[in-house]
Amino acid sequence: MRSHGDSVSRGLAASRKIPKISNIISAKSGSPLGDPRRTSRDRLIIFSRYPVPGRTKTRLIPGLGPVGAADLHRRLTEKTLETVRQFSRNRDLGVEICFDGGNRYKIRKWLGAGLILSRQSPGDLGNRMHAAFLRAFQSGCPRVILIGTDIPGLRERHLREALETLKDYDMVLGPSTDGGYWLIGLRYPVNVFRSIPWGERTVLDHTVSQANSLGLKLRLLDPLVDIDTPADLRSWMPDQGLQVPYLSVIIPALNEEANIHKAIHSARSEEAEIIVVDGGSRDRTAARALEKGVKVLRGPPGRARQQNLGALACHGGILLFLHADTVLPKNYIHLIFDTLMDPRVIAGGFRFRTDAVHPFMKVIEASVDIRSRLFQLPYGDQGLFTRKSIFTAVKGFPEVPVAEDLLFVRGLRRIGRIKIAPAYATTSARRWHKLGLLRTTFFNILILSGCFLGLSPERLTFIHRLSMKKKRPVQ
Repeated sequence: MRSHGDSVSRGLAASRKIPKISNIISAKSGSPLGDPRRTSRDRLIIFSRYPVPGRTKTRLIPGLGPVGAADLHRRLTEKTLETVRQFSRNRDLGVEICFDGGNRYKIRKWLGAGLILSRQSPGDLGNRMHAAFLRAFQSGCPRVILIGTDIPGLRERHLREALETLKDYDMVLGPSTDGGYWLIGLRYPVNVFRSIPWGERTVLDHTVSQANSLGLKLRLLDPLVDIDTPADLRSWMPDQGLQVPYLSVIIPALNEEANIHKAIHSARSEEAEIIVVDGGSRDRTAARALEKGVKVLRGPPGRARQQNLGALACHGGILLFLHADTVLPKNYIHLIFDTLMDPRVIAGGFRFRTDAVHPFMKVIEASVDIRSRLFQLPYGDQGLFTRKSIFTAVKGFPEVPVAEDLLFVRGLRRIGRIKIAPAYATTSARRWHKLGLLRTTFFNILILSGCFLGLSPERLTFIHRLSMKKKRPVQ
């Protein structure tokens, strides 16, 4: 407990006046408030917003990028809610998410069940907080605490101390190191938010003055760091730079001089690092990649081994495995972020299409869409993505000469959901042109069936080699 917090309390107590009922009851509510000492369910309100890249944590965008800033907000919110859930266990405490952006369905899917959901009211931060307090008190809550989601140092003991404080005090504040506060708790729906200069370093002082003018008995908790700016982030994580990429794009390549530049161009982003893993190309694949300014690794041939090698060398928290002849959709990073917002989803891919215009290819593309969505079985040419922690947990791609993507996805599906992002990755139809549409489709189905029947990699390799013989053009 901060010593000057007690002095504030003593100073207020010395000249304390019970707030007038006109200050306690909202003019809009039209109904008086009952006895604040009644035994009812306490309420803990979490003020948050649905993460949207470019609209969330905007002051952190220069350091983390739009998606990186939104992802940090996501992680901080989840961490805060985890702490609150641990604290509320075995307590008669209602937990409310008062949100901005998104909708109830998205919030519920993101944060789970067992929560009271409410949308933030219009107006500035003070109006929104006052409205949230009013709703809670009008529903019969004797003590209400409101917190933000940007406090990485929040612990159960802080919440316990705040709730206990409200047994003897009218108001409790948790100061943040930037001059604001990370927590406010009340025993009455009194408006202490009038004329507060939000965003300035005097927010706490003005709020204390409001409490003083209303005669509230106030106590301050220990200060905590509020993550709002790159400087705040550096003070919290001094050993971690701000330019860590959100995502790593890993491109396995072998003799892809003609295609590699298109794949790299589609993946180019300030929030992504691109790693090309060359498997011993005899053409200028590696040179073309270097010309594009991306990182190039050299390793043994074999797509599975190349992708695993790239994953070991990457820095992003999200991994995207992209075939060298596949082009990503625009805003692919935003699509990946939104797909992985559902905590049940551990991996995903994009919708499939090729650059061919043959009518039968449309049938193939439709069948791939059904397989991917209904059976959660996207292939590697759809741009597979997952969190690095998940990739490590399943030990990466099985290092087999064929169907490594299918076996990888089947392993992922055992531990979580796989979702298809609502945009197309466009892959080259050269294989279908070279081997024939029907022949290529037949052998793809044969290999898929072999995997499900448990055929050995050697037999699957034999089928794959057989499919490469007797090439013929499309009729």
